[in-house]
Amino acid sequence: MKATDIRRGHVILIDGQPCRVMEFTHRTPGNLRAFVQVRLRNLVTGNTFDTRLSATDFVEEARLDTKEFQVLYKDGAGVHVMDLQSYEQHTLSDETVTDAGAWLQPEMVIQVEWLDGRPIAIELPSVVELQVVETSPVMRTATKTSSTKPARLSNGVTVQVPDFIAEGEKVRVDPREGVYLERAK
Repeated sequence: MKATDIRRGHVILIDGQPCRVMEFTHRTPGNLRAFVQVRLRNLVTGNTFDTRLSATDFVEEARLDTKEFQVLYKDGAGVHVMDLQSYEQHTLSDETVTDAGAWLQPEMVIQVEWLDGRPIAIELPSVVELQVVETSPVMRTATKTSSTKPARLSNGVTVQVPDFIAEGEKVRVDPREGVYLERAK
């Protein structure tokens, strides 16, 4: 694929190593040639680095397999998941799960990306329903203003919610961004 087609989340091969695109910027400075500034994370070593590619360069996209898994449980060894097609069980390491570990719950269905027979990343669902376990009391004028307050959810993560949300209510959250979406119905 051309360097100008690179997008956030793509996995490309740099010097034979699979790297995930964290950020990218396409620049066209004045009278110079266009280039793409890319921040990458090496999926083998975990290192993050920046590189500059010419707009006319071609990069090789890594071939990933994506499979659906159900989360079974978490322990000291990692997150234990089950393939929904073959019922095989696998353990995902902390390097594979990264920051998404706090959002994982038993029986949640996730997408796991595989490269050369080993898991390299997970993709969370777009919406998760969780209960608010700790937040400040509801304000009387909460329906008139658009202010927010911090609320700790049942998984331990703190997100900003509107002032009208009370303790014990269920809310819908986007785990990929860590933002409140709406009350659960």
